[in-house]
Amino acid sequence: MPIRDLHILPKVRDSWSYLYVEHAVIEQDDKAIAIFDKEGKTPVPCAALSLLMLGPGTKITHSAIKTLAENGCLVAWSGEEAVRFYAVGMGETRSSANLLRQAAMHSDPELRLRVVRRMYELRFPEQLDPGLSIKQIRGKEGVRVRETYAKWSRETGVKWSGRFYKQNDWRRAEPINRALSAANSCLYGVVHAAIVAAGYSPALGFIHTGKMLSFVYDVADLYKAEIAIPVAFRCTAAGENRLESRVRHLCRDTIREQRLLGRIIEDLERLFASEGLDRREAELFDRFYARPGGLWDPDEGEVAGGINYAGDEEEDDNA
Repeated sequence: MPIRDLHILPKVRDSWSYLYVEHAVIEQDDKAIAIFDKEGKTPVPCAALSLLMLGPGTKITHSAIKTLAENGCLVAWSGEEAVRFYAVGMGETRSSANLLRQAAMHSDPELRLRVVRRMYELRFPEQLDPGLSIKQIRGKEGVRVRETYAKWSRETGVKWSGRFYKQNDWRRAEPINRALSAANSCLYGVVHAAIVAAGYSPALGFIHTGKMLSFVYDVADLYKAEIAIPVAFRCTAAGENRLESRVRHLCRDTIREQRLLGRIIEDLERLFASEGLDRREAELFDRFYARPGGLWDPDEGEVAGGINYAGDEEEDDNA
């Protein structure tokens, strides 16, 4: 039966955050998927799931991938304990409107600076002095992060001597640094899923640049102080046994309790909002706003799509 009211479709802001699976087989099950492991079969209603992270030892069928794609669930291939990120599938957004708006603001120096300032403003509870330069704001942000680490070190009793780790020698890193990496990885996965689901590019970063996940790092930094850092210190204070696994589970619970997916979508809308833009900037938005089906033209910018232009060509040829 066709859906008459599209408002009843699940939105990414209302979805479950993510699910990490390893050493299991994933198959299609009715209109959803099911996970088969040593514990048996676990059905997963993937229509409300934002991100499925596939860890080592995971096998997934073609039908399961097709079902996940049809339900708008992003699939990511990750390393052990969801710490490393290897590859990602495709989200459900089919409109390029948000991507083109992001690209327009990214390519205009004044608008890019405005987005950068908005990103920093979201991290501070107080209003930032409009006279502060970006360099001064970066310094203020550095102080905020340092004080956050110190605060959680005092509250949990976990010794903190700095952020140090080696990707090629994971086990030799201090437990708190391993926990922070695991928590950040979970946060990156959820933020990545939200960015793709909302139709933005994970590569077009405004503060970070040069990486395929630059924008993921930009957005994830908005939430590290209230999610990743507290989770990492609390789990480390409880001991090293199954540290990364406990970090992953507490991250999942915290992300769900704080309804992070909804906040990410709202913050993305706030970052690229056009309120307060002057006439020139508003025109820039209008020029780049996507109308799916339009055709790019070197002289006119964009012409209507879905039209057969063969008639004009034939008249020109006969002229």
